[in-house]
Amino acid sequence: MQIRISWPTGQLTATIDETPTSKALMGVLPFSATARTWGEEVYFETPVSPAPEPDARQVVEPGTVAFWTDGDALALPYGPTPISRGWGSPRTEFGGECRLASPCNVLGRIDGDPRRLASVRDGDPIRVEHVATDRA
Repeated sequence: MQIRISWPTGQLTATIDETPTSKALMGVLPFSATARTWGEEVYFETPVSPAPEPDARQVVEPGTVAFWTDGDALALPYGPTPISRGWGSPRTEFGGECRLASPCNVLGRIDGDPRRLASVRDGDPIRVEHVATDRA
């Protein structure tokens, strides 16, 4: 499954795995939200309220598509957050540790360079939609 996330100065796609949370999310697409930023993470509320999954994680790789169940929000880290260990010290290909506010359900990965999210500004309108794929 693939989704497109768009904002005024850009867009990206993400490949989403099949999980209980992703199924709920795909069922409400398309939707619009307001972007929030927290360090090098973009997050925004969604119309779904899933439960934490058994493999929920707090530390993820840059470019992970995560669902923050405490805030009913998609979380898209592309670098360190204010609670990351080693804030400002590079540890991965794209930046430091991505420590989310609390354990999140992992849904998939951003296609390409997640640092494209750096152009999202707090308060930007966000649109999330399903990307149709051709089946040959």
